[in-house]
Amino acid sequence: MIYCDTSYLVRLYLDDAGCEAVRDLCREHLVASAEHARVELPAALHRAHREKRLSASAFAAQMAQFDEDDASGAFFWYPLTSDFLAGLSGHFARLPPTAFLRAADALHLACAAKHGFIEVWSNDKHFLAAAPFLGLKGRNVVRI
Repeated sequence: MIYCDTSYLVRLYLDDAGCEAVRDLCREHLVASAEHARVELPAALHRAHREKRLSASAFAAQMAQFDEDDASGAFFWYPLTSDFLAGLSGHFARLPPTAFLRAADALHLACAAKHGFIEVWSNDKHFLAAAPFLGLKGRNVVRI
């Protein structure tokens, strides 16, 4: 099982840079992510539609494909419980002032660490830079 953030999950549905490498990686593994990605991913698809990178019909098709993949168990979603969320402030309290960690990335990284992952997969430079602060190795197959 591999842990992917939303920047990787979206490449399963959009033809963004590196999408073939991400798709190849994800075909070989069960893909896990934090449950908030179930909202982030459709939001990213909607953004592509809003920015006219996806036509209305392509947007509808990708949304339907995501819903089908989700319903069929293509992803393992880790729940974000109240207890888990309550503990996140401690991660920020321990960060050096130079660290750049966004809330959604903190959810992903803390979730991966909590569930015993050693590495996390992403194309996001801030996410990858923040991974070591939570004891994780950031990995990326996207070459731009």
